Amino acid sequence: MVDVTKWPIFSMMGPQELSSIRKACVFGTSANEAVFITKDDEVYVIGLNCSSCLGTGDSQSSIVPKKLDFLSGRKVVSVSYGSGPHILLATEDGELFAWGHNGYSQLGNGTTNQGAAPLLVSANLLNKKVTEVACGSHHSMALTDSGEVYAWGYNNCGQVGSGSTANQPTPRRVSSCLQNKVAVSIVCGQTSSLAVLDNGEVYGWGYNGNGQLGLGNSGNQLTPCRLAVLQGLCVQQIVSGYAHSLALTDEGLLFAWGANTYGQLGTGNKSNQLSPLLIMTEKERIVEVAACHSTHTSACKTQSGQVYMWGQCRGQSIVLPLLTHFTCTDDVFACFATPSVMWKLLSMEHEEFLTVAQSLKKEFDNPETADLKFCVDGKHICVHKAILKIRCEHFRTMFQSHWNEDMKEVIEIDQFSYPVYRSFLEFLYTDAVELPPEDAIGLLDLATSYCENRLKRLCQHIIKRGITVGNAFSLLAAAVRYDAEDLEEFCFKFCVNHLTEVTQTAAFWQINGDLLKDFICRASRCGAFKN
Repeated sequence: MVDVTKWPIFSMMGPQELSSIRKACVFGTSANEAVFITKDDEVYVIGLNCSSCLGTGDSQSSIVPKKLDFLSGRKVVSVSYGSGPHILLATEDGELFAWGHNGYSQLGNGTTNQGAAPLLVSANLLNKKVTEVACGSHHSMALTDSGEVYAWGYNNCGQVGSGSTANQPTPRRVSSCLQNKVAVSIVCGQTSSLAVLDNGEVYGWGYNGNGQLGLGNSGNQLTPCRLAVLQGLCVQQIVSGYAHSLALTDEGLLFAWGANTYGQLGTGNKSNQLSPLLIMTEKERIVEVAACHSTHTSACKTQSGQVYMWGQCRGQSIVLPLLTHFTCTDDVFACFATPSVMWKLLSMEHEEFLTVAQSLKKEFDNPETADLKFCVDGKHICVHKAILKIRCEHFRTMFQSHWNEDMKEVIEIDQFSYPVYRSFLEFLYTDAVELPPEDAIGLLDLATSYCENRLKRLCQHIIKRGITVGNAFSLLAAAVRYDAEDLEEFCFKFCVNHLTEVTQTAAFWQINGDLLKDFICRASRCGAFKN
């Protein structure tokens, strides 16, 4: 499951906010900006706001999410970002919005004025339904539902595909070799462009100094040119890094070409490749490839779910695909890319289900599914025998050794309080404990009785975090009583460090004489009573 908090920009958001995120995209020169869409189709932004790329109408940064009211209720299907940064966003209705850096007319509004708020891009796109967007460093592309490709913005290397190197202020259809052809996917490198057609052919145009167009040479192309080396193959997915490209065929074959300074082609060396080269031939079938124009990192996922990465990874150059412990390519970019941006619009829609851990937590104390009740202080706690047997040796013995309790539907508990016993049972479902230090003493007693060592350690941790002058001696007494040596030492040191205050508390004088004598002797040996 993708965890968006792996991207630091989301770490300030609470669980409720995070759970509402349906789609997200992290971008920026230091991965310090993000746009995300909630389950109710509200668009929010957060971050540094370079070049007004957050679209909030001003240039103010924000460490908390801000809602873009102008886009409220619109179902977002595609988002991409440039290096300025500028942002393109397409909706389910086929509308295209743009904002942010506009020094090269990459917003497509015919000007070079910065876009502080989302603007509808309509020039030459009237009656066109945009389904996908892609951004290079300072140029933009859009794909329509009829397979037409439009491009605009910076064009110093022909990346707009217009046949010239003049900047393009508004969307212009990329024709030439793409005339009467149907494109199904578009991607951008920093200053290059690629498109995949419905028949699996790939066309490229723009900057080609590192061979990123895969044409067998290093000359720039002002109009689309077919990648002849891939003739006869049906390309299913294509991605572009800063100056390299990856293509995945419908048979799971992976090709790489372009710049290779950091080993991003995965060929085992750092030599550029002017033509597509088949890589990872000894691995199993590839089902996904990943790269984005702001990094030199590459990643892929195999049929069995294995994730590999290569290229620039946290400053290191990995020249051969390296097997990771990740379950998705997105995590490679969160943890190892520089900057740690997202390589695509991340969607959580396919993950809207409960994990095993979430399901267990949800079913705790649920009378509809429970097959056993504990009665503590006159209150019932509903549980499931199978879960208790799996999670706790005490209950495994109870329910498998013909104890009297095994035949009961309700088990009475009188040696522990309701908060303590409920917290213990909930721990078996969640692995978590939330109790004040005073109640954690009772839970520590239970954990000791039931030989639950991990729970015992958690209780000690809670007690340490909650120790005060007022409760320190009571906690020390509990640690001694339950043979918690580490906790005992911690509480003892706290009492010695705050000796004057602790000895004036009621708890100090209510402790039995033997413990008090032992404390005074130990404190004396530590020099606590020296002048």
